[in-house]
Amino acid sequence: MKLEHLYALAERLKDFDTITRARRVEDNVIELAVKGGGSGFRVQGSEVGVQGDNHFRHSGPDPESHSSSFLIPHSSLFFDMTRGNSTVYLAPSQRPLQGYNAPFDTLLHTLVSSAKILDARVVNDDRILRIDLAPKSDYKDQRIALQFEFTGKNTNAILLDENDVIIEALRHIDAESSFRVIRPGVELVPLPPRTMVDGRWSMVDDVAIDSILIENHRERHARKLAQAKQSKASAVRKQIQKFDRLLKKLADTDTLMHDAERYQNMANILLANLHTIRPYDTELATTDFDGNPVTIPLPPDTPVGRMSEHYFTRAKRARAKAANIHIERENLESKKSFYENILHAIEQAQDVRELDLLVPKRARAQRKKERLKEGELFWIEDVKVYVGRNSVENQHLLGIAKANDIWMHVRDIPSSHVIIRTDKQTLPDRILEAAAKLCVDFSIRQPGDYEVDYTRRKFVKIQEGSRVEYDKYQTIRVRKEGVEIRN
Repeated sequence: MKLEHLYALAERLKDFDTITRARRVEDNVIELAVKGGGSGFRVQGSEVGVQGDNHFRHSGPDPESHSSSFLIPHSSLFFDMTRGNSTVYLAPSQRPLQGYNAPFDTLLHTLVSSAKILDARVVNDDRILRIDLAPKSDYKDQRIALQFEFTGKNTNAILLDENDVIIEALRHIDAESSFRVIRPGVELVPLPPRTMVDGRWSMVDDVAIDSILIENHRERHARKLAQAKQSKASAVRKQIQKFDRLLKKLADTDTLMHDAERYQNMANILLANLHTIRPYDTELATTDFDGNPVTIPLPPDTPVGRMSEHYFTRAKRARAKAANIHIERENLESKKSFYENILHAIEQAQDVRELDLLVPKRARAQRKKERLKEGELFWIEDVKVYVGRNSVENQHLLGIAKANDIWMHVRDIPSSHVIIRTDKQTLPDRILEAAAKLCVDFSIRQPGDYEVDYTRRKFVKIQEGSRVEYDKYQTIRVRKEGVEIRN
């Protein structure tokens, strides 16, 4: 974070009266929502925000302003305190993917949410932003400070009392790690003064700093999206490669039928020569029925009278496998196609949250606990979502679904069946919409507009296999983005 931007941000914060919300939304990201003073965040020009879910909606030019700035309501300041990559950005407020309940988070909510902004300033001409606050409490004269330090290895967010004693911090630092101990109850030692090399910072006005904060959001979003795509795509490619290997190992029908015939002949030859086999023999050297010499390995630990049965059984299994190998191949190909659809959806994704839905870490761990063999498990917030990768798994999910679970399917197109565990609760629209998007992403690679029907499982009647009839349904329209649509 540039020093001149911090100076402009400190002045900008003085335009607001109150911090209405203070919370951690990612491991190193703190959201502050501010209001008051008759001033909102503004941006120059008409293009704001980023692609995907993290976009802004502006209310149009300010009628009282002659400039081309736009008011952006319902946005928050986000302080990313990642070491080596810290920044402040402006973005719409969003529900965190997970809850944070550490002491720092509890005090952040208790002391900073609803607190009055008394002052904001840069400390010692360094990249340290200090916000003086009056918490909403019974102690009218209580004063605290929330200090954000964008200083390399010392990057941190620290809550301080009026005597500069640490109340709590995002990161604790012990004496073994630094001369500057960051622990509750310890007085905060100032950082050494920073020497100004290039003189004073350049002046940045209100609209310019708001635009800079939005640009910080764009850059951070693009960087995180690229990193997440690379990581998620790598995991999915491994799945695709696994099914590729399994498909290559599959024998073809002709080979299996040839093996079945060979085992059948070996069994018949053994049966005709049982009287010549001694209990300690390991192979039978004889001739086949055409007079050709042949050597047949004898199955170990098998009575002589049952040795021919061993090869009859192998011949029977080879014929059965030949008859059903197409089913196994179709099963593997459908699973491979499922992951290819996920990979395509990852490549087209425009938001990190969308990627977390496509390849969730929690689902993989939970799937092992549940011993789920048929289908894939996903989480949308705290709701379980099961997705079938082929017809067999669709049938299985229909069988394990409860009467009040939600069933989804893309209308008029062969697709994955999606089951949402409801536990008899009414689900919010955002979960249904996210599940409908998963249904489309996992079933279809072609961009376009699709309709996803959903209803309670009790209103779905199985006809044959995974073919069903259903009623009392509702429909969600899903747009699958792609090059064709964006152009």
